[in-house]
Amino acid sequence: MTMILRNPLVRAGFILGAGFGGLADGIILHQILGWHHLICYTVDCQPTSIDQLQRENTQDGFFHLGLWLVLLVGTTMLFRAARKSVHAWSGGILLGSMLAGCGFFNFAEGSVNHQILGIHHVLPGNPHQFLFDMLYLANGVLFFIVGTWLIQSKNATD
Repeated sequence: MTMILRNPLVRAGFILGAGFGGLADGIILHQILGWHHLICYTVDCQPTSIDQLQRENTQDGFFHLGLWLVLLVGTTMLFRAARKSVHAWSGGILLGSMLAGCGFFNFAEGSVNHQILGIHHVLPGNPHQFLFDMLYLANGVLFFIVGTWLIQSKNATD
């Protein structure tokens, strides 16, 4: 595994995957489905006033700004990796590292925000709230495992 992490393409893909994973969470769960915000103030995360909705949207905006910065760093790393042709340059390795990064983001964010801090849940107020949180964590683990497997299988064939 340490050998894989020496590959600048893997490191860049991991950071990009974390950024895109965060954006997927923010865009799909926060904005499109409206299930939760970064910080929920009610049990079901439904705002009770316009002021509260504006505050929640602003917090989501700062979350997305942070992810934009992560993606900027990942893009910079990707360009640097392109200049270092010592390691294999493979779409499969990039995809695998992005899946691993996305999985890491999902697991870390779900563990910290959903379980430890409790600032929001995947589907707050739902009778199966804990199940949705656990499925989110399982999704992170699955993406990480599939991504790591893809990186290792592509490294073995190169």
